[in-house]
Amino acid sequence: MNQQFFRLLRFLFIFLDLLMLNISFVVDRSFYGSKLPDPLNSKYINLWIAFNAAWMIASWFSNLYSQNNILTFEMFSRKTLRSYIYFLALIMLFIVLFKQEGLSRLFVMTVLISTGFVIFVNRLVYIVIAQYIRNREEFARKVIIVGYNEVSKRLVQQLEEDTLNTKIIGYCEDEQEVHELSTYPIVGNLQNIIEVSKQYQANEIFSTIAPDENDKIYELMQQADRACIRFKLVPNFDTFTRMPVHVDYFGSLPVLSLRKEPLDDIANRVRKRIYDFVISSLMIILVLSWMIPLIGLLIWLDSRGPIFFIQVRTGKDNQPFRCIKFRSMKVNKDSDMLQATKGDVRVTKFGKFLRKSSLDEFPQFLNVFTGSMSIVGPRPHMLKHTDDYSVVINKYMVRQFVKPGITGWAQINGFRGETRSVWEMERRVECDIWYLENWSLWLDTRIIFLTTYKLFVGDINAV
Repeated sequence: MNQQFFRLLRFLFIFLDLLMLNISFVVDRSFYGSKLPDPLNSKYINLWIAFNAAWMIASWFSNLYSQNNILTFEMFSRKTLRSYIYFLALIMLFIVLFKQEGLSRLFVMTVLISTGFVIFVNRLVYIVIAQYIRNREEFARKVIIVGYNEVSKRLVQQLEEDTLNTKIIGYCEDEQEVHELSTYPIVGNLQNIIEVSKQYQANEIFSTIAPDENDKIYELMQQADRACIRFKLVPNFDTFTRMPVHVDYFGSLPVLSLRKEPLDDIANRVRKRIYDFVISSLMIILVLSWMIPLIGLLIWLDSRGPIFFIQVRTGKDNQPFRCIKFRSMKVNKDSDMLQATKGDVRVTKFGKFLRKSSLDEFPQFLNVFTGSMSIVGPRPHMLKHTDDYSVVINKYMVRQFVKPGITGWAQINGFRGETRSVWEMERRVECDIWYLENWSLWLDTRIIFLTTYKLFVGDINAV
């Protein structure tokens, strides 16, 4: 998509959302009229500021206005819902932390509901704008595809999914190279591409034939420039690798990587760190402040020794760190070598309850607070396990590209606790790599909710 057009579209939706949010606030304030304090009352001005700030923070966290999200109505709607959930949470947090008792609960509820409604109306506006773009000739892209091969077939699928007004005219390919019925007509050959493009008024040419395969492509590029037709080259990366690759740019240089890593983006790492810091801070203040003394006393009464079990485990980028847990075993010399198993005699009576309820993991919020762990990520393994499994499982070390977590995608999919076979560890690693490639704050939130659910209903794999 034209970047200037995208920036305009992005600004338009940011402006419309904020405009409708503020109109909703003002209208609701006017509706309640004399039932509320003076309009310049500081509590309501602070609430108004909080509404705007909360929406901007929520949309930033969910990456709502990114190009990939705006271009697809389904994705834009899903991200909007996530942003609205974050928005509600932030407003509730603002009211609780800043003790806004003087606010009318009915007014706050009305504004929250009406905000959701006007944001929904804006998404209907999106449909109107998208339909307008599709129907306008000046926004149309008429495409000729050079070459008929596997790459051109995949290209057609992508162009068909384009939400903008894209019309695929057909292929240009020599007759002897076509051995099947094509989904779009063969409208020309490699000698008359420019003439065919002019005939059908095409404004873009996509070539799936590389210049090193046919030196006429260089000449075709120049002819397209002279004819005022945009020329684009679609490389076939199967030449370099049979595996799926992710393409990024380092300046003007294309760079191929074996996987997409959202957390390789510093902005996403900042989002995740803020998310972790806020939640871990709340957990330390609201839960660990009383849990540590209480559980610590019960651990000490059950088995003399330290209340915490601190073990060196493998962290991000294969760097070791000190992972903290409530001690659930008797003090023993094998704790760094042997994994806990079902019916392990080293586990204390109270330790069985801690492990079954997963309460032994709660002190790791201290690790999250200090930055050595994340709330969601691959579970950190003992150094011995990392050494052993990295030899027998091909992509084992890929999971170390991100911070380890208190819970993770593998854990909510049943791969937690004791690993009795290499197969189980392979499935766990597959889940960890999937998480690494598909990370989002919404995915983190979903995993946290599912983990909380399993915490209450119990997990058969907890030992």
